[in-house]
Amino acid sequence: MKRPTIADVARRAGVSKGAVSYALNGQPGVSEATRQRILAIAAEIGFSPSSAARALSGATARAIGLILARPAQTLGIEPFFMELISGVEAELSARSYALTLQVVADQSAEIVVYRRWWGERRVDGVLVCDLRTDDRRVPVLEELGLPAVVIGGPAGTGRLASVWSNDAAALVETVEYLYALGHRRIARVGGLPDLLHTAIRTQAFTEVCQRLGLAEAVTASSDYTGEEGARATRRLLSSRVRPTAVIYDNDVMAIAGLSVAQEMGLAVPGDLSIVAWDDSPLCRLVHPPLTALGRDIPAYGAHAARQLLQVIEGAPAVELQDETAHLTPRGSTGPPRDR
Repeated sequence: MKRPTIADVARRAGVSKGAVSYALNGQPGVSEATRQRILAIAAEIGFSPSSAARALSGATARAIGLILARPAQTLGIEPFFMELISGVEAELSARSYALTLQVVADQSAEIVVYRRWWGERRVDGVLVCDLRTDDRRVPVLEELGLPAVVIGGPAGTGRLASVWSNDAAALVETVEYLYALGHRRIARVGGLPDLLHTAIRTQAFTEVCQRLGLAEAVTASSDYTGEEGARATRRLLSSRVRPTAVIYDNDVMAIAGLSVAQEMGLAVPGDLSIVAWDDSPLCRLVHPPLTALGRDIPAYGAHAARQLLQVIEGAPAVELQDETAHLTPRGSTGPPRDR
């Protein structure tokens, strides 16, 4: 797992190590064009002269990195990430490791931070969230040799270690439960469509609905926020063929959907049954309390952190299947009045 060195910069720039030193330290001895080229190459491969001594010493950072490419305001209201981070912190603190958390605008910015962290020895490894289809981060992390564990999968993780949960099985269980209650018009409000776990859930929903003969099943895309969840719900409940049950990809959207149903004069669960993904205290505080898919999210985070520490210590990268979310029926689901 080789970190970038001054020799790597010199080789790529086609100059001597002395010339690189002059350029990086702002000293005379190289042209301005050469200086700019060297600085650009150093930034690209993540080499920083301020970190050179630390890198040569072989000392570890005793820190794990986690980057989230989501709007900061949404992270504060979504219980999933708070619970995940609490589990990660619990595992790391027991081993005297720190968690370095950074919020960025997009995946490109995330990759820049990975290169800088690894080049400057800021972290010993990273946890990767929100895996996307054809995710650009995976080959970059493989190229850098930066120890990493992907929270998600099982597909699309390349040679990186991963911890994942079988979302497809949980989604199928939920649809079959609603079908057994008598629902034949089932809809889903999904999360961001480019996320791999969203695609997995969408495919599972489509396939189980086809198998059960639910021709009017539909998925509406959203972004996990209450505002967008409410908009998607209004569109579904205002359609010509109104669903009698809706599955939401997180608890925040489900609570927003419950509010919209009540605003439109629909009884829950008589006129509309609601199921939330990622059970949380919020699901139990509303009326009626929400039927939800739940798992031990802090334990999920702890398992990911533990696996990353093992990878840092030299263990092979493996794929770990964690607990599948289980369905807890509550007051928001029941047989439909309109069959």
